[in-house]
Amino acid sequence: MKIESKWKEILKDEFSAEYMTELLSFIDTERQSGKEVYPCDDDLFAAFNETPFDKVKVVIIGQDPYHGPGQAHGMCFSVKPGVKVPPSLRNIYKELNSDTGSQIPEHGYLMKWAQEGVLLLNACLTVEDGKAGSHHKKGWEKFTDKVIQELNDKKENLVFILWGAPAQKKAKKVDESKHFILKSPHPSPLSSYRGFFESKPFSQTNEFLSKKKLGVIDWSLPLSVDE
Repeated sequence: MKIESKWKEILKDEFSAEYMTELLSFIDTERQSGKEVYPCDDDLFAAFNETPFDKVKVVIIGQDPYHGPGQAHGMCFSVKPGVKVPPSLRNIYKELNSDTGSQIPEHGYLMKWAQEGVLLLNACLTVEDGKAGSHHKKGWEKFTDKVIQELNDKKENLVFILWGAPAQKKAKKVDESKHFILKSPHPSPLSSYRGFFESKPFSQTNEFLSKKKLGVIDWSLPLSVDE
């Protein structure tokens, strides 16, 4: 399992901590017992590898990785090429189209966002096949709390996009005098009509970044992953 050098330096104490040793041991044991754990080791820190610490402009916080075969690849809300677009991401695309006019792609692969500087961070980085929340309270929450703390402390003028109560709780200690926080209901079909639609997170993000002269995010995605 590799992680980008600056992230590795910033999080070095976490990787040597007892809880992390126990967490990784737990995951190994689960796999050795025959359970399928997502994502694979190579994708575990994909969000960090594709969005190096120094390039982070925006943070989107998810909950668990997707727990279906072939979906999760280490970035919240994103799925691998060729995988059906999940309902929450479909709603994100609808809002993206309404907010910015960007065309809706036929895939759910958000790699371009990550490379634009959008950290797609799940609160928990692993999950058992078919069992949402199965790796909660095993240690990942402590690790990702530290990630958010380091971003809060060491950077300025980040945009935190917080969809739903769990994400908002996760980032409750982010300093609003240093960073821009956008909150709305989750894009899930169960909650999207309570205020996610028309919340305009993408244009609001770019208005803030432009005001701070930091360079905006190109939210448009290739219509197919072959482009």
